[in-house]
Amino acid sequence: MTPSTANAATTCEDLSFPVTVALLPQTMHGRLCAPPGASTVVVLIPGGTYNASYWDIGYTPEIRSFRLAANSAGVATLALDRLGTGSSSKPLSTLLSASAQAVAAHQVIQSIRPRFAKVVVGGHSIGAAMAMIEAGRYRDVDGVLVTGMTHRMNLITVIPVLANMVPAPVDPDLSARGLDAGYLTTGQGTRYTAFHTPGPYDAGAIAYDESTKDVFATTEAVDSLTLTTVVTPASQQITVPVLLVVGDDPHFCGTLGSDCSSPAALRASEAPFFGGPLQTFILHGYGHAINYAPNAPTYFAVVTSWLKTLS
Repeated sequence: MTPSTANAATTCEDLSFPVTVALLPQTMHGRLCAPPGASTVVVLIPGGTYNASYWDIGYTPEIRSFRLAANSAGVATLALDRLGTGSSSKPLSTLLSASAQAVAAHQVIQSIRPRFAKVVVGGHSIGAAMAMIEAGRYRDVDGVLVTGMTHRMNLITVIPVLANMVPAPVDPDLSARGLDAGYLTTGQGTRYTAFHTPGPYDAGAIAYDESTKDVFATTEAVDSLTLTTVVTPASQQITVPVLLVVGDDPHFCGTLGSDCSSPAALRASEAPFFGGPLQTFILHGYGHAINYAPNAPTYFAVVTSWLKTLS
């Protein structure tokens, strides 16, 4: 089946998964897209201020849609809205953390697993932290995809980004959602600097990113960015294959971050944090939100090739 035929035959459905977090019932929304005969599904968790649309970018999707690329390769995708975002439940922000989101993702994985022979969990940025926590604690997946995150963070660039966040109730695009002030989003006009530099400025891409922006709970950031006491103990329990992909990411690479000078250097920097085999790839020429990179198909191809090795 050719890529165009696979995408033409791909079926997508919106699913609502009942989950329980902090003893309270919630609903996690996901969009499942599966080409005919797909035996592997990648359960995808977006990063902070993003929702499921990050994995299926509508601006030049033939370049920037991870979902299209994976489906073209015969792999199903289940892109989730983290609790508090998109079409998922929106509980009090203080009920959410990276660990709580991992608990919810685990329940989704248990629900979807009977439909597929292989289940991979993947995430971007704090969504990658959630994916690692889920995989390490529950050991219920066949592989882990980590994008836009390493175990060493450059606080020099991260702190200013966090400082420029604003409470969702005062954001003109999000105020109507009724979210409490513990939910944060990017200030108007700050997304390029926060997530895309040093990549080229594409006005259409940034406009799309602004139009689909979402939130994260302050408490989600606390344990997802507590790398030594929360994320690392979980990732060291991961024994299945891991693929880690970053761009020229100012938030996780460089002097205070990991060594992203080459895939080999990145692997040497990150391998001690994982309990199983680690493969690394660097998408040079872009910053944090690598799905928006003009050369994103290069990394998509690396991911789909890696997924085939899990079969």
